[in-house]
Amino acid sequence: MIALGGSAMALSAAGAEAAATRPGLVHHVFFWLKRPGSPEDRDQLMAGLRTLSAIPVIRNLQIGIPADTEARDVVDGSYDVSELMFFDSVEDQKVYQDHPIHQAFVKACSHLWARVVVYDMALR
Repeated sequence: MIALGGSAMALSAAGAEAAATRPGLVHHVFFWLKRPGSPEDRDQLMAGLRTLSAIPVIRNLQIGIPADTEARDVVDGSYDVSELMFFDSVEDQKVYQDHPIHQAFVKACSHLWARVVVYDMALR
């Protein structure tokens, strides 16, 4: 089972296996809030992220916060919220970027974050 953060929704083992065996794209986004640690801002951002699940090209969407795992030099838990998305193709990810629901999310929630880092990965 794959999970992001202590309160993240989890991928089923079958869903993770299917995602790993199909070519596609993983879009992983990390958000740092302007008011770090603010539960209100975190919850508002997470609610906004959940609206993205209505975009048809998103194969799977996971939203979470840093997990309370053992501190190690290689683990960066400095972010406040993260989203993990799976797409069937780079083209589908482009459709997502341009989709009105995504654009509305950015407009409604961008005031909450100070920094965003994106890692896009091509599945092989």
